[in-house]
Parts: sequence; C-alpha cells; structure tokens
Amino acid sequence: MTLSVLIAAGGASWESDAVHVLEHAATVTHVRRCVDVLDLVATAASGQAHAALLSVDLPGLDTDVVHRLVEARVTPVGFAESGDGPVEARFEAIGVRTCADTGGLDRIDDLVIAATALPESVEPVDAGAFERVDRGTGRMVTVWGPTGAPGRSTVALGLAAESADTGTPTLLVDADTYGGSVAQMLAVLDEVSGILAAARSADTGSLDLADLTRHVRQVGPTLRVLTGMGRADRWPQLRVGSFDRILEVAREMAPVVIVDVGFCLESDEELAYDTTAPRRNAATLRALERSDSVVAVGAADPLGLTRLTRGVHELRDRVPDLDVQIVVNRMRDSLGWGREQIASTIERFTGSVPVAFLPHDQVAVDRAWVDGRTLLEGRDSALRRALGDVASAVLGTAAVRPRAMARRRR
Repeated sequence: MTLSVLIAAGGASWESDAVHVLEHAATVTHVRRCVDVLDLVATAASGQAHAALLSVDLPGLDTDVVHRLVEARVTPVGFAESGDGPVEARFEAIGVRTCADTGGLDRIDDLVIAATALPESVEPVDAGAFERVDRGTGRMVTVWGPTGAPGRSTVALGLAAESADTGTPTLLVDADTYGGSVAQMLAVLDEVSGILAAARSADTGSLDLADLTRHVRQVGPTLRVLTGMGRADRWPQLRVGSFDRILEVAREMAPVVIVDVGFCLESDEELAYDTTAPRRNAATLRALERSDSVVAVGAADPLGLTRLTRGVHELRDRVPDLDVQIVVNRMRDSLGWGREQIASTIERFTGSVPVAFLPHDQVAVDRAWVDGRTLLEGRDSALRRALGDVASAVLGTAAVRPRAMARRRR
C-alpha cells in the first residue's frame, strides 16, 4: 500500500523532520506541505491524498476543516508531545481521533498507514450513511415541509411542547437557515442567536454539554430551546461540521430532540464555485440524515398537497430508507374534500398514509403567538388536541394532566 500525505503544520518545529522521513519512506509516494487551511481543504478535495498531518497551532483549524477532510476521505492525524493532555483533548474536541507523538517521527509512516487503514481498492462510501452515527442517547425528530410556509415551525413547537408535557426533557433546535421563527413565537428576544453561539463554540472545539446548556433557553420545566438566526443573511456562520457537533451534544442533553429545518433540499451549491462552497442547505440535509424519523408537513390545499407529494419523493431520494411521517395541516371545510380523499391522494402518489390531519385553527395560533406561548399553555383548542395526536403517533407520547408546561415561569 502506498500513501499520499499532506502536512499542514503552520511552521511547527517537527514539520521539516516529518517531511524528510516521509519523503524517504517506501510506502509514501507523495508529500505536500500546505500553507494554510484553505490550501489543505482544497488539496484534500482533489481526491489525491490519504492522510493529513496537523499541528494544533495551525490557524483556522476547527471542526469544519476536519469535517471537510473526512468528507474527502482524508484521515486527519494530529501531532502532540507525549503526555500533552490539553493538546490531545483539543484534537479530540474538533474531531481528530488519531494523535502522534512528535518524539516518534522515525515511525511516522507506519502510524499513517495504521491510521488510514485503507484497502487497495475502496468502494464508494455513502456520506450520509457514514455521518449518521448516533453518539448520544436522545431520539431526534426533524420537522420539514416544502416551500410555502405550510406550518413547519408550528408543528415543531407543538411536538416539543407535547413531549415536554409528559415530563420528558425535550430540546427544540431552530435550524432554519431561511427564516428561523421559534424565538419570536415564544417571545424570546435573544440578542445573540443560540445556534450561532453554539456553532462558534463547536468551531473552536469547546462545545460540550455544559457549554450547550449556556446557549439554550429554558422555557419550561422540561423544555429547552436553542434559538435560530434572527437574520437570515447570517447563514454562512452555521457550517456543517459545527452543526454535526451541535446535534451530537444535543442528543446527550435530552431524550427527545426536535429539529425545525428549512424547506430547501438542493445540494448543488458547489457547482457555482471553483473552490469549497458555502452550503446554505447543509444544516437541513444533515439533520435529515441524522434523524431517527422525519415529520413532513404540508398544507391541505391543492398547491400545498402538490408540493408535499413532490417533496416526499425528494426527501427519499436525498436520504434513502428515511422514515417519513406525513402530517396534513390547515384542514378546512371550504376546500370541499374530506380526510379520506386527501389520504387516498397522498397514498397514491407517495405510498404513505398521513399520520394526522391538523385543523386550520388560526384563532388559537394568533392567540398563542400574541401571548408568546405554546398552544399547550393556552386555552384548549382543536389544533392543540390534534398536535397531541401527532405527538402520540410520532413520539409515542400521551398528554398528561395537570400540564407541566402551564407552570412555565414568565
């Protein structure tokens, strides 16, 4: 087996010695020194490298850079002095699982071979399946819906509230990169976006359970919210590597994690760039890939149903074997058709029967939003009861009285 190795050390003292050893190693065919992280990521994306030797002091080295190396199937290897716990911990925090001792440079080629462990011929790897590794204990449900505002955030908040009402600690994550609205719905006026603050911590490798706790807002005894972006133009600050880490820690925080995502499923942003592209829809796609189940929300009108059925097919194309549970929102008598007709239409085009139909109860929604409360905290309504049925179908929960959410401190 022969290897092509990248070195990005930022001028570290061991860099020259490592280059000398690798250039004379029989198992290494090519060694390239990268001047910075941009050069490192671009070279890795070319598909011509197997491993990258990294210094902890390399400017810009964070979880997103490591994630891009792994996506390009380049194994990151960190260098640290033997017994240097803080440096090893820093590498571990940003996703570098293999560390080498700077005192063993004469054996660096053997270490690189052991770290990569690539066979002579490698079959293509499904990146989505590779990334869908449950390192936590919580169950994650992503709420998605097509364009046209079918009620994604209303359903996501309703599911989270119903789950929390049973006494189950629940975390609601607003990851909509087009129009995060959960904070406004709950009258939470954050000057700093919770998800962007968590992303910055993840970028530096410092995001853990205690740190994420500082970024979430407690809105009930068993309900926490990680607020979204107050301004949609800040989406480039939420990168896929950071978001991966947020989801990983979120699973550790709560047994139930509800993620509210954007509508767009396109993944071709890179076609418009010569270098590594920003990906606005990466958070949505990654949440779908990592979820245990997905709730697809669509409006009951003809346009909404058309978008919903097409969207379900696109969901399954993006993430094969995805557990999609369909919810039809805004049911009303003025449409002139009943649940049986809509269910039959959706089943004919998608092969799935909707798990729930939500009534068009604008009065209850308006009252909840004006008060900055969940539907569960307000007066009883048809929509609130229907959301309880959705929670029972999706999460296996049942509402409990007296309601825990009603005791929320304002």
